[in-house]
Amino acid sequence: MAPAALPRRDVPRRDVEARARLTEVAGRARPVTPAGERTIPLRGGLGTLVPGASLTRGTVVRVAGVRGGGAGVVAFELAAAVTALGEWAAAVDLDGSLGALAAAEAGVELERFAVVRRVPPARWASVVAALIEGTSLVLAEVPRGLGIVDARRLVARARERGTVLVAHETGTARWPGDAALTLCAEACTWEWAEGGGHLRGGRVHVRVDGRGAAARPRTGELARAV
Repeated sequence: MAPAALPRRDVPRRDVEARARLTEVAGRARPVTPAGERTIPLRGGLGTLVPGASLTRGTVVRVAGVRGGGAGVVAFELAAAVTALGEWAAAVDLDGSLGALAAAEAGVELERFAVVRRVPPARWASVVAALIEGTSLVLAEVPRGLGIVDARRLVARARERGTVLVAHETGTARWPGDAALTLCAEACTWEWAEGGGHLRGGRVHVRVDGRGAAARPRTGELARAV
């Protein structure tokens, strides 16, 4: 029996109630992953840019970029890598603007992609912590003013549970904590069919850097569907 999808509306008013509800559902969705499988393979353009063509479980990935530069496409491709393995990913959508169509076009299997919408900033850390308990990847839009203490707690929780936390910066919000990898969408260019008038697709220009093997920045492009 498939796990129930996480609630798509406002989180309950009380943090305790919200955490209990999210943890219950996330616990049913938690995949069984052999201890030796410490990485999540990446395909396509991200696979050529990220060292080892994989994400290490239990790490934080920061996704940033200029407005309209395609950062959302990058974040969705990370989630797609998890659902392709038959595992669950979840997203925290601050303002309800996350699009199912865009996620599907990036390869996310929606039946294994839970979304929690319009999470108040004061409850954001609690919601993300609960989702970390029950999924392989949490794509969380970062609220403005997030404190370093909450960020450090989430880094530790992700490491303990072996969950990839994708800190997606939008607008002026910034992730104040540690990140093993940073993917920055620097621009997006569009491709038109011969003769013009018909949009054929696009390319997201991405810069990758981080720690260890990722300390030397790499740049490349990802195909973007329309």
